[in-house]
Amino acid sequence: MKKQRQKHKPAGHRYTTLKQLCNLIPGHMVTNLAKKHGVDARSRTYTPWSHVVSLLYAHFAHALGLNDVCDALQMNAAALSTIRGAVPPSRNNLSHANQVRDANMAEELYWSMMKHLMDTVPGFAKGKVRSGYLRRFSKAIHALDSTTIQLVANSMDWAKHRRRKAAAKCHMRLDLQSFLPRCAIVDTAKHHDSRKTLSLCADLEAGEIVVFDKAYIKFKHLFELTERGINWAGRAKDNMQYTVMRSLETTKNKRILRDEVIELMLEKSKKAYPCELRRVVALVEINGKDVEMVFLTKHLEWSEWTVAELYRCRWDIEVFFKEIKQTLQLSDFLGYSANAVRWQVWTGLLVHLLMRCLKFMHGWDHSFKRLFTVVRVSLWRRWNLPALLESYGTAKPPGRIRGAPEQAYLPGFI
Repeated sequence: MKKQRQKHKPAGHRYTTLKQLCNLIPGHMVTNLAKKHGVDARSRTYTPWSHVVSLLYAHFAHALGLNDVCDALQMNAAALSTIRGAVPPSRNNLSHANQVRDANMAEELYWSMMKHLMDTVPGFAKGKVRSGYLRRFSKAIHALDSTTIQLVANSMDWAKHRRRKAAAKCHMRLDLQSFLPRCAIVDTAKHHDSRKTLSLCADLEAGEIVVFDKAYIKFKHLFELTERGINWAGRAKDNMQYTVMRSLETTKNKRILRDEVIELMLEKSKKAYPCELRRVVALVEINGKDVEMVFLTKHLEWSEWTVAELYRCRWDIEVFFKEIKQTLQLSDFLGYSANAVRWQVWTGLLVHLLMRCLKFMHGWDHSFKRLFTVVRVSLWRRWNLPALLESYGTAKPPGRIRGAPEQAYLPGFI
């Protein structure tokens, strides 16, 4: 009987996987932010660092509640203490910290860590990591959208937006070339997406491109973007009234139906956006069927297919939202207050950032979900993390070229 080949065991390490991940966060960063936001004044035995580590663990382990987090950390208190003296919380400590400690600290921690990783990890979030059509543009391309996070209606009155529903929303501006957020707002779901447009686009620079869905079509704001020299493209609303000024010549692409220069007809809309607009009608394949879509832009020099392709690239932000919802713990919350929800969402985004950096540093070329799974099941193991990813058989190419020398790997993976 042929003996089954055993998978190579990764090299040992003096630290647990969880500690190796937490070591990516500089030791002074959490302490300084806690002082800045007054969080250290509200803590006695349960330090701000212990609080952050507890919430990071809740996401990595997919903890289902306070008891899940507290019991697991208590059982691994010895290993936890090696993470810069972090201590396991009691149920009351963790609940109280989520409720009263300023969640703005978690938000600033996320952006501080992004800047730190971009400065210390060469190439992270700086190069054009997105392939294909986006490589044609030298300026940054951003996508605006929001995702709804369902909450418990009978426990979270502050988040009610329907009679029997409660939810929070994460509004985001995603850099489509680095696939990382550039602006994010966590708020209740009862407000329309267009109300957050000004805040999401506040720090865009002239020449950059922003794409969005019809929910963000607000003519007054679009004119402000035009005045600032920002290029934009989005879907037109179905009830938009306009006058066709002239038709532009289209290429031989059969999927482009019309390319027109228009002016808005209604007095209120024309006052908000007094300039000409470009209207492109194209066939877009969705779920195997061709659907007619109408796009708007202020740019008259792009080809009509460029406008349609830019909007197609906007779907990458949907992939981002799917990625965080499949990996982070955003279905069960450790607290009912708005502050507790914000703590959990922002620390979840921090976990995603750390995993994206890990993926970049160790050349992980497979799914993000599988990377998260490998890390999650080894949190308390004392294994060398880079060696773990390599020995798991997914950080290196799956095979060799037939007939090639033994050490010749597939091109592009060396």
